[in-house]
Amino acid sequence: MTNKPRWYRSLRKHPSALLLAAQLLSLVLYPLLDTAHSQRVLFSAFALVVVPLAVWVVGQSKSANWIAWLLALPAIVLATSAVVFSMPSLIVWSALLEAALYFYAAGSLIGYMLEDHLVTTDELFAAAATFTLLAWGFAYAFFICQVWVPGSFTGAVEPERPRQWLELLFLSFSTLSGVGNGDIIPLSSQARVIVMFEQFAGVGYIATVVSRLIGLSTARIQSR
Repeated sequence: MTNKPRWYRSLRKHPSALLLAAQLLSLVLYPLLDTAHSQRVLFSAFALVVVPLAVWVVGQSKSANWIAWLLALPAIVLATSAVVFSMPSLIVWSALLEAALYFYAAGSLIGYMLEDHLVTTDELFAAAATFTLLAWGFAYAFFICQVWVPGSFTGAVEPERPRQWLELLFLSFSTLSGVGNGDIIPLSSQARVIVMFEQFAGVGYIATVVSRLIGLSTARIQSR
């Protein structure tokens, strides 16, 4: 049996760290791409490749992996087609698939963290990665809502224009974390319902998954 490279063994051992790193890298790059809409759409599409890979590694389930790829690949094709063929109407359908993929991946990671009573280093990475997946999923839900219900969101800067992607992602992180900065405001009933669902998801995630990981980690330390 040939020895695998160290980086390969690390990725197999900590796949959630790769996913978290990809998500955080996206946050760093988005401000550079947010004004160039086509570049951001393409970057978001190809960044989706990391998500099914993480689902496959942590789940070790062929069915889970197939579902993830069935969501990711059409999203990539639709997003690319929207830019290449100048068909912006396809972007909302790509966003719909992307939202479904991020929520599905978040559910897979939550199942991965809850499947036993042993807290591994990768599960700690998974806890952080799941938070970003939920934030991305709801940001895409906000984007879809804004397209289907114009005027769903307003903001402190240029309140009449549609919100840019980074603004919606910022709203999602603020809502999920409970910070609620309030410079991006939902106006339509549909937008407010999505925000309420995200508030519920954020409280539930911290109260169940994160608190469980902290409790198990503390118990393990105390037992040593």
